[in-house]
Amino acid sequence: MSEPEATHMPTLPRRSLLAALALSPAAATAAPVPTETGFTQDWFHEGFLDLREDLAEATAAGQRFAVVFDKRGCPYCREMHTDHLAQPEIEGFIRPRFRMVQLDLHGSREVTDFDGQKMEERALARRWRVTYTPTIVFFPEQAPPRPGREIEVARMHGLMPKPEFLDLFRFVHERGYADGTEFRAWRQRRIRG
Repeated sequence: MSEPEATHMPTLPRRSLLAALALSPAAATAAPVPTETGFTQDWFHEGFLDLREDLAEATAAGQRFAVVFDKRGCPYCREMHTDHLAQPEIEGFIRPRFRMVQLDLHGSREVTDFDGQKMEERALARRWRVTYTPTIVFFPEQAPPRPGREIEVARMHGLMPKPEFLDLFRFVHERGYADGTEFRAWRQRRIRG
């Protein structure tokens, strides 16, 4: 019996591979990446943590901007990364439409809030009144120089069931909040048809 013929598969450096995946989000699949503090997604944005710049870049790319807070050992954060965001329907909707920055509820990296104030991640979490993980905070396309807590358009406090989780992203993407409608009322209207 002869050995199967080996096929030559070109290998790309990790950065090139991630760039190629970013260019074709419909063909890519979610890949939760273990970190020392939990999990992240290979498509989450890694900038310089100046939220004003991150928002401007997202808007210029035609994406909405959101900040995800999680923490080490959080079982709901793990579920969000390994289950919710691994669902093709959820990941396929969020990935091309949202730029996500991940922060650690107890982290010490320096972050610049929308009003220019610099502080550690944990201080920003307190400033924005983030107490549960995961928490996702969504922002408008343009932000005045005020703290993020004052300009957010929606927030997820703790992990939602998958259908509601996806609908929250749809709510923000469709600007369901623009007329002052709360997410729950918007979703009920949508469910009733």
